[in-house]
Amino acid sequence: MAASARVRILDHRTPQERDRPFLPGAGKTWLLPFYDALTRLGGVRVLHRRAVEIAGIEPGQAVADVGCGTGNLSFAVLAAQPSARVTGLDPDRAALRRAARKARRRGVALTLVQGYADRIPAEDASLDHVVSALALHHVDDESRDAFARDALRALRPGGKITIADFGGPASGGGGGHDSHGGGPAHALRHLPGLIRPRTAHAPAAAGDHDDGIVALLTRAGFADAREVAHSDHRFGRVAFVQAGRPAS
Repeated sequence: MAASARVRILDHRTPQERDRPFLPGAGKTWLLPFYDALTRLGGVRVLHRRAVEIAGIEPGQAVADVGCGTGNLSFAVLAAQPSARVTGLDPDRAALRRAARKARRRGVALTLVQGYADRIPAEDASLDHVVSALALHHVDDESRDAFARDALRALRPGGKITIADFGGPASGGGGGHDSHGGGPAHALRHLPGLIRPRTAHAPAAAGDHDDGIVALLTRAGFADAREVAHSDHRFGRVAFVQAGRPAS
């Protein structure tokens, strides 16, 4: 591992948040050891790489990965821009420990923070990017609104937020269509049925449909919120949505 690579886990929770419930990334706590294998099988890495490509992160920029889980989107950011300063945020301590082990094996610097999406661990106007992939549908409506407002607070003027999550119109609408019909993302249809109810029927998921993410970011005060691409697979439509903090 490079001497400059540093991996750490911080606890950003308040005393009142110690017992705050959350939905694990795999849907059930006992599935965590299998999570990375399942996401590889499902072609989720393709979605992560596409999100990073859309984000347009530049060398040295500060990035918060909200709902980072075991760190796969963070690692996609670092693969594209090794000098990016990445902080992963997730309430699941076990997932963060797994992300830390992976970061050490890769020899990359990564800060991991145990906390919730509605309180991003960053000073005002200090981030260049906020990114999130397949996590926002785990969050209830009130916390999702709070997340959008806090992301706006944490981003510098001109900073960007890029979200990949289930939702968007059934067809058409704002941006390119990524077709993975014969590629790795097609393998998502082979994931065990254990995971499908998490994505299809999670209580918060309804807010992501029908351009809900675009509306969420617009309400929070972001500029030019729009779907810029989407990917269709068995578990539903994944929309890639981007917006920016107004420059003034």
